[in-house]
Formats: sequence, C-alpha cells, structure tokens
Amino acid sequence: MLSPVPRCSAAPAAVPRRWFRCVSQHMGRRFHCMDTAVHDLAMDTYTHGHAEPVLQSHRWRTAENSAPHLLPHLRPGLDLLDVGCGPGTITVDLARRVAPGRVVGLDVSPDPLDEARAAAGRAGVAVEFAVGDTYALEAADDSFDVVHAHQVLQHLNDPVAALREMARVCRPGGVVAVRDVDYATFTWFPADRGLDRWLEVYYGVARANDAEPDAGRRLLSWAHAAGLRDVVTTTSSWCYATPEEREWWGTSWAGRATASAFADQALAYGLATPEELDDLAAAWLRWAAADDGWLGMMHGELLIRV
Repeated sequence: MLSPVPRCSAAPAAVPRRWFRCVSQHMGRRFHCMDTAVHDLAMDTYTHGHAEPVLQSHRWRTAENSAPHLLPHLRPGLDLLDVGCGPGTITVDLARRVAPGRVVGLDVSPDPLDEARAAAGRAGVAVEFAVGDTYALEAADDSFDVVHAHQVLQHLNDPVAALREMARVCRPGGVVAVRDVDYATFTWFPADRGLDRWLEVYYGVARANDAEPDAGRRLLSWAHAAGLRDVVTTTSSWCYATPEEREWWGTSWAGRATASAFADQALAYGLATPEELDDLAAAWLRWAAADDGWLGMMHGELLIRV
C-alpha cells in the first residue's frame, strides 16, 4: 500500500526559503523580495527546493542514468566541476571515472551538501563540496577539463549567462555538458485530470519564478546566444513503469505536491489552494497504484567543446 503524504500548510509565511519572489498585481508589476537570511548569490528561486520528497528522487540519479552524453568523454585524471550537485550522487559517480583528477561539486544551497559529503565518503572518492553561484563561479579561467550541470539551466533566470560562465572556467579542449528535461514531453498513462492539473500548476510556479520548464528544447539556442558554437546535441529519456518505479516516482511527487518549496510557492502565488494540492498528491498516488501505469519524459543534452 502506498503511504499517505503530509498535508500542506496554508501559511505561505512558513516557507523555508533563503529568498522568495513576491508577485504584485498592482500596476502589473513584479517585485523581487529578499528575507534577512539571503546570501549574496544569484537571484533565482529553485522551484523544487530540498525537502525530503525532492531528495528522494535526486538520490536515484547516477552518471549512467543522468549523464549518458558525457560518459564517453571521461578518463582518469580530468578535473571536473559539477554545478548544481544536490545530494552528490551524480558527482560521486563522475568522480570515480576521473580519479585522481580534482572534482568539485557546487550547489546554491548548503542544505544537501552534508549528504553529498557523506556519499563521497562512503564511495571512497575525493570530492570538494561547497556553496557556489552559477553566475560567478569562484574559479580562475581555464580551471577544469569538464564542467557539468544536470537539470540546472531550467531553474535559472539567465541560463545564457550561466553557460557563458561555465565555459569561462573550462579549459581549451575541454567540455561543458548540460542536460535538462522538457516538461511538455511528460507523458503518462492512464489519463488523469489530476495530473493534467499538476502540470498546469507546475508550469505556473516555474514561470512565476522566471524559470523555463521546457528547457530541453532551448539548450542549443541558449548555447548559441552564449557564443558557444562547437556543440553536439542529443536527447535521452526516463521511463517509469515497474511497480517499484511507480511507487518511488509517484510517492515522491505526491510528497512534493504538499510538502516542498513547489507546494509553498503554488500557495504563495495563488496558483492552488491546500485542497487542490492534496488533489494533486492523490492523482500521483492513483497513477502509482495503477497496474498499467506508465510515465516517460525527454531530456535535451548538450556537449560543448570549448
């Protein structure tokens, strides 16, 4: 039996974010607000946050299932930077492949980094984890052979500037590798109006954050805008259909629908009520429980030669 998910709080004031976006309808203007805990990093809102239901899905990610376009280009001794490393599972896998090269994992939030350090310790690989700003990487020009970012550009207000900065710290002859999903390619069975509504709310939250949920199709355009022309584009997909996959993915998104930054933002932006978020969670649990449940999505990938 699938576990019930926590009920969301109706109080946007409880949102545990370092900074948040206030949307004012007065004169049609948008105001950006920061709380007193903000640090001097780029002004982006991470739609998902780092609540446990989010980390539950991020821990599943490995180099094999999340960076297939990059793996053929790795070899021992390369220095690698992983931008937006989260709990570090991809970073640790990449570190195994480039050891004894230097590996650095950066995230805009300190929240997942202790877990990332623990993962590196268990794997016996040397990785430096730190808080960092994608738009102002604390590294000299030409510092790394590989700069990698997985599911990062979709959350940024200025992905072109981020790509330009990643290329700056990449050595001549090195590679910048990025991969982002395209939410318009989310496809599921059986049909469920609750999941249709979930996608509508997700688009609303992401766009209110000045993010781009359909990033996968835009990666090449962003690279060209950043002045990067030696680019190879590919796609790959994720598919969840076994009972174990459905329970893992469905319960993860049911939890996100009611107890994550996404839920808090949906409430704060007036895009959903607590009851509607509960309905979204129930839709994910229905999908997970369906014997014929299936879900797939496509990712855009870039391999940029610097």
